Amino acid sequence: MNLRRLLWFASDKDWAIEARLLRWLTFLWIFVGLAILFSASYAVADVETGDGLFYFKRQIGAIAIALIGFNIIVYSPLRYVLGIADWFVILLLGVIASTLLPGLGTTVNGATRWLAIGSFLVQPSELIKPFLVLQSARIFGQWERLKWSTRLIWISIFALTLAAILLQPNLSTAALCGMMIWLIALAAGLPWLYLSGAAGSGLMLAVISVSFKEYQRRRLMSFLNPWSDPAGDGYQLIQSLLAIGSGGFWGAGYGMSQQKLFYLPIQYTDFIFAVFAEEFGLVGSLLLLLLLGAYATVGLRVAIRAKNSVHQLVAIGVVVLLVGQSLLNIGVVTGTLPTTGLPFPLLSYGGNSVISSLLAAGILIRVARESSEAEVLSLDKRRSQRNRSSQSAFPTSVE
Repeated sequence: MNLRRLLWFASDKDWAIEARLLRWLTFLWIFVGLAILFSASYAVADVETGDGLFYFKRQIGAIAIALIGFNIIVYSPLRYVLGIADWFVILLLGVIASTLLPGLGTTVNGATRWLAIGSFLVQPSELIKPFLVLQSARIFGQWERLKWSTRLIWISIFALTLAAILLQPNLSTAALCGMMIWLIALAAGLPWLYLSGAAGSGLMLAVISVSFKEYQRRRLMSFLNPWSDPAGDGYQLIQSLLAIGSGGFWGAGYGMSQQKLFYLPIQYTDFIFAVFAEEFGLVGSLLLLLLLGAYATVGLRVAIRAKNSVHQLVAIGVVVLLVGQSLLNIGVVTGTLPTTGLPFPLLSYGGNSVISSLLAAGILIRVARESSEAEVLSLDKRRSQRNRSSQSAFPTSVE
């Protein structure tokens, strides 16, 4: 592989228009995220670590690592990436299960979702997301050709993955992964009997989880009426709404958020959109939504143009993962949905989320490239076949 291809600014002039658009929309998304992370995290990083750039520098490091994987995927045939997806799903399922073992998992804010490797916390439930997209697309895209034994094995693996994430406990990520797999199955045209059974089972698991986890019940109650406990469970959502409301039409200006100054908790991770809305106002928020809309539109166009059903499902899954998760995060921050721990892809601080998101973006760009290249190769083949047939019909050599 040409090492120049590992650089984000490598030439893409021979790519399809959809692939180029997705690539530059991804980089725009990254730069917007870095800009708002710098503003949202500087004050708290200065107090906590003595270095206002602490979280910003770590995010840049994670992006640099993620871009290597991103470019490897962009320049690798998708059949190779699909071919190793099953191994990554099984491997990461094992890692997720290991976080539940005493002494191995690292607990943060009451949840054991991480494994500590030096100073870096690995969150396997984040890293498994793009591979779940690939493998579920691979299984559901070939559903009619698979034996029932293979179908049941992978349905069981998907269910075990969701259950293991739920036990960490991580209801929000389990729900997102479940919805993502279900929507891929829906797009694949699986019978409604299977889809309704899966949806009912997922809803039952969510109800059981909420029934046994008191903090999840409190989150639901605070979402319905945060002002019933403004100094407790409703505090974070109230501060988020104050930040969004303070932004007004044009915003307070870049770097001028007041709620990020130790009023709004975890303002540089799950609630970073509140800081963005305060500093850039309604206009900036609409422009960010326009970016998400453009990404979804191009991504779905890639899905429509893909000739392979598995590739179509991969594109749909990535759009659900990146754009769908972003919209869910916005819904939480604005009080439209219950408070969860879902980050905003490529905006929120977190190395695992950045790596997962950029791998997913790379997969979508690769689908866009292969969809276009397939058409070009088909035309070239037709021309060569036409030339060979004309040569055989009108020989130019004279004996």
